Amino acid sequence: MAAPASLGKPARAGHIKNMDIFTAEALPYKGVAVAIWFALFFLGERLVPAAQTPRGWFGDLPRLLRNGGLFAINTGLSVLIILPATLWAAGFTLGLRPDWWSGWTGFALDLLLLDFWIYWWHRANHNASLLWRFHEVHHLDRFLDTSSAVRFHFGEVILSALVRAAVIVLWDIPFVTVVAFEGLVLFAAIFQHSNLRLPRALERPLSYILITPSIHWVHHHAVRRDTDSNYGTVLSVWDRLFASLSPTARTPTMEIGVEGRAERDFLGLLANPLLSRAPSD
Repeated sequence: MAAPASLGKPARAGHIKNMDIFTAEALPYKGVAVAIWFALFFLGERLVPAAQTPRGWFGDLPRLLRNGGLFAINTGLSVLIILPATLWAAGFTLGLRPDWWSGWTGFALDLLLLDFWIYWWHRANHNASLLWRFHEVHHLDRFLDTSSAVRFHFGEVILSALVRAAVIVLWDIPFVTVVAFEGLVLFAAIFQHSNLRLPRALERPLSYILITPSIHWVHHHAVRRDTDSNYGTVLSVWDRLFASLSPTARTPTMEIGVEGRAERDFLGLLANPLLSRAPSD
């Protein structure tokens, strides 16, 4: 039986053509920009740290290797699974997107919608036992720096991409917007996980708009009530609107990790979904 014309139909040809041209030109620059941003914060947090770096200038090398190993796996999965799934989702539409939701206004609204979605997805990762088993890998890190921003279990990355694909299809979000949002998320994650000491006069006003290290470090506090708060990824407005902003203030000696849980070695992190307990345990 043929699908209705409004279901699963290809996006407009001109839209795809423009999208492909922009994406082909933008993707290499995105990778370079993120690498430079990462390097700047990696260097800055070691020159001007907010909290004492463990074990010298490079910190705990085994920890950095664990985080880097997880990132390497996810980079490979991005090429094999994430990118194809996102391309497929961006090429179809349910026809629900209004005509006025287009141009630069539509682009900005799409970014806002994706940030709104990722807030609730992040919150679900803390409240649903199955999702937490994967997401806990990110929180088991006992110290935060730029490497923590790319420390995720590959299962969480795949699940996130599949759920996001549904959002893309439902609202006909262009692939170029998804690429831009991914870059924005990486920039934000590197910034908010970094151990760079920022002047209070700069960070405080920023925190009313963006998720800053002072907000996100509390999310990694090894106290469950703080771990289950501050879910925002880019904008801090969602935590304020939905009463999930923690009143706890970040301190340089704040204990990082998961309350009552120890860090695992690399193979233990990969097996964590099979070893972890529910967040309420």
